[in-house]
Amino acid sequence: MERHNQLISAAFQHLNISLLALLIAAVIAMPLAYWTAEHKKTAAVLLQIAGVLQTIPSLALLGLLIPLVGIGTAPTIIALVIYALLPIYQNTYIGLTNIDPSLIEAADAFGMTRSRKLLKVQLPLAAPAILGGIRTALVLIIGTATLAALIGAGGLGSFILLGIDRNNIDLILIGAISAALLAIILSSLVAWLARHRWQWTAALAAVLVVGFGTGQFITSARHTETITVAGKLGSEPDILINMYKQLIEQDNPNIHVQLKSNFGKTTFLFNALKADDIDIYPEFTGTVLETLVKVPKKQQNEKMTPKQTYITAKKLLTQQDKMTYLAPMKYENTYALAVPAAFAKANQLTKISDLNTIQDKINAGFTLEFLDRPDGYPKIKQVYGLNFKTRSFEPSLRYAAIRDGRVNMVDAFSTDSELVQYHLKVLKDDKQLFPSYRGAALMKQGFANKHPKIVKSLNKLAGKITAEDMQKMNYDVNVKKEEPATVAHNYLVKHGLLKEEK
Repeated sequence: MERHNQLISAAFQHLNISLLALLIAAVIAMPLAYWTAEHKKTAAVLLQIAGVLQTIPSLALLGLLIPLVGIGTAPTIIALVIYALLPIYQNTYIGLTNIDPSLIEAADAFGMTRSRKLLKVQLPLAAPAILGGIRTALVLIIGTATLAALIGAGGLGSFILLGIDRNNIDLILIGAISAALLAIILSSLVAWLARHRWQWTAALAAVLVVGFGTGQFITSARHTETITVAGKLGSEPDILINMYKQLIEQDNPNIHVQLKSNFGKTTFLFNALKADDIDIYPEFTGTVLETLVKVPKKQQNEKMTPKQTYITAKKLLTQQDKMTYLAPMKYENTYALAVPAAFAKANQLTKISDLNTIQDKINAGFTLEFLDRPDGYPKIKQVYGLNFKTRSFEPSLRYAAIRDGRVNMVDAFSTDSELVQYHLKVLKDDKQLFPSYRGAALMKQGFANKHPKIVKSLNKLAGKITAEDMQKMNYDVNVKKEEPATVAHNYLVKHGLLKEEK
């Protein structure tokens, strides 16, 4: 009930995407099935191709489509269409080829044209099989469409993704149960229509798609301009982008900020920014140098102060990608290695170098990004000479793993609330491996030049938010289950950055 507005919006997004994909798949598959009904060899080849396409893992397919068509709705619909082709094509083909030949001969004897024979004889007789394929495709599409949230297309999967990230089963159930109910309702509707005129199926779906699409257009048209602010996975980016939204909308009444929380990992967001799929997202100085820009060789091994790190990151982003990187906030959110306090005490661990003597005892749970990024585990092996057993987890799940004893070490950020919640000890980076990580808003130069007032609004956060502030806010979201928007609002009001609503 608390999230009914979000649920309705997400359900409309999910339904819009699903029905549009279903219609496109039907428009492609049904004519092909009709054409190949008299060409069995061609039909066999097409069935094989459609079967192979359906075996491609959905995440892999979305990953392949992103470089070609960007992020958001487009790759989602393409992927869903690909998965829906097989059941619709197969059932349409079977329905048309299993019609009693004597009925076709009778239609020819009456002098029916090809189109009239199709509409009056073949499609009505094949309708049960065709609608069976549509029902199968529809259920498949609705279930797969939950992955749309991973690439910024919204839908009911956003609740599931958010629930996993925050270890909140309520959110997972909202998304999962709603998606299941949607599939059951639409499948039942198609079954009901099968007992009447099958043409109403396509007509009703078209009306729904046009209706929801128009509704979304009207909603977005209410504001003079809509900008998109996205954040990485986790509570901290979610808090920051809500601060951005509230500051921007307070100072710029004619601008509506659309948030895309838990939007993805670093390179995903950066590519989305370059492709104009999003307008702003918070990024960290150390991440810029390690992942997003090419650092000159003479600076690659140079130790930098936090200020030098920011200046270098800002300069290289401007030169290489024509980006504007605003002034950073105060707190450092650098990487760290954390172990249970009891494990640290038993093995006398205070710094990362101490791990050399107990490498065989370490069972680490790291995020995929930390395992892969240059300043993550690869650099730990290089600088500290360590090599221990590792497993990959999504960010929130690694903490669940160390809580349950499945691992005894995780990568962490210095402001993570879980460090306190699960009584973890951060090992000192005694060789100063991890660079400075201070967060700031990142956007294209063209966007910044066009929106100087937005830049001014976001610069209010420069030098603000201490590590203690951020750790507390993360705790409020992750442990006390407060909404990121509420936590962000309370901080901004408390520090005089936002006027309190009366």
